[in-house]
Amino acid sequence: MADYQLLINGELCDAASGETLETYNPANNEKLADLPKAGKQDAVRAIEAGRKAFDEGPWPALSGPERAEKLRAIGALINDNQAELAELEALDSGGTIRKASLADVPGAVQAFEWFAKMAEEQPAKVDLPVAVFPESTNYALYEPLGVCTGIIPWNFPFLMAAWKIAPALAAGNVSIIKPASYTSITALKLAQLITEADLLPPGVLQVLSGPGGSVGEELASNPLVDKVAFTGSTEVGRRIMQLASGTVKPVTLELGGKSANIVLDDADLDQASAAVLWGTFFHGGQVCESGTRALVDKKIYDEFVGVLADKSGKILLGDPMDFMTDIGPLVHRSQAETAERYCALGRDEVGEPICGGAKPEGLPEGLDVNAYFQPTIFTDVPNSAKIAQEEIFGPVLCVIPFESDDEAVAIANDSIYGLAGGVQSSNLERAEGIAARMRTGTVWINDYHMISPDRPFGGYKQSGVGRELGTYGYDIYRQVKHVHVNAESSGRDNHLQYTALSSNI
Repeated sequence: MADYQLLINGELCDAASGETLETYNPANNEKLADLPKAGKQDAVRAIEAGRKAFDEGPWPALSGPERAEKLRAIGALINDNQAELAELEALDSGGTIRKASLADVPGAVQAFEWFAKMAEEQPAKVDLPVAVFPESTNYALYEPLGVCTGIIPWNFPFLMAAWKIAPALAAGNVSIIKPASYTSITALKLAQLITEADLLPPGVLQVLSGPGGSVGEELASNPLVDKVAFTGSTEVGRRIMQLASGTVKPVTLELGGKSANIVLDDADLDQASAAVLWGTFFHGGQVCESGTRALVDKKIYDEFVGVLADKSGKILLGDPMDFMTDIGPLVHRSQAETAERYCALGRDEVGEPICGGAKPEGLPEGLDVNAYFQPTIFTDVPNSAKIAQEEIFGPVLCVIPFESDDEAVAIANDSIYGLAGGVQSSNLERAEGIAARMRTGTVWINDYHMISPDRPFGGYKQSGVGRELGTYGYDIYRQVKHVHVNAESSGRDNHLQYTALSSNI
């Protein structure tokens, strides 16, 4: 087993307590490594080091192009080690090697490249309109926030680390990252690679593997922290917001979802069914923006359900290290148990699913069946059902009929979430009209899951606060300062006489 260490103040080290976390390959339940179990003491040490690195170190004073050069070097480092990083990501998270190789690792490289571009191109100073009265010049300065912490989930651990690190560093901040306890290996490996390549000053990037109850809460509440970014469940997001409110620090929250994928009666059934299945079952449904509610026009409902049932039977579950596998295990046995529990609830609410609903049979020898779950489809689901309202985070699809476009929009919006959605239609004008009425952060038309570093991502309602990626995801890591310059050098004979408390001042 490989050794992994925390990164604190430029040094790879063990946890202060000496404690470790065991991490397992969910596909076969074999132990992968012992990881350092950071605690509050480690978090405080990292925060203090980050504070010093920001207040006294060279990083915030670098120009945008200078920071961009470092970010591109990190991207190149990831690219040079892509095979190892993809393998580690698949082994640790249960995601397929195909996903890790074609999406996760290349996506991380793209994130560093995009935010390097932002550091180069986004101005640090913007002139404001000339003021006639009072006569003055004015401009806005865009400055880094300071110590930025990122708490990342277990479903896309490496990609989410890049999404938190790259914009923070690009804008001149320092970054402290806490990966999920289940899936910490690739964040720690990235820290090791960057440290060994000597790409950043001490304290600019730090990585802590450890429990959310001690490390995560300290990263969210400590008064020396200037910003918190969190991706995960809505329940934990509420707690992060509460902790950050103590010092009124800004938060970015990317939280849960129960996204609606609307299939109109003019949709191409082959394309639309592929979009619905891809939208739900990619990565075993462990995607916050998954289209787990398929809203289907009654005119095509029966035919469409038949196509879904036929195609779902061709989805291949198996060893995630096999490039042909479509779905690997869920991240942990407990996640499969959650899916099983919701399916039992679904049977009580709406009846038997048309496919799936249980752990699979006939898996290749050596795989842990207790971590796997079949792609499952419930039909004729009322939107009020718990399986249609609560986030399952597993391969469970609810198919809901509707009679009109207005009803489809109403059903789509009838959720506490608003992270993403889809519209499948051959009439783009009609589809875009529906997309405009959906209260959700992203809508894909005749597609799904298409996320890119240059496009904003985030949610409405209880799906989050703020946006990641794009120019929006860069600006949330910058503070804006207005500077006003009096046009008169003395300031005695101009507008100050109108604002003085006394004419004698």
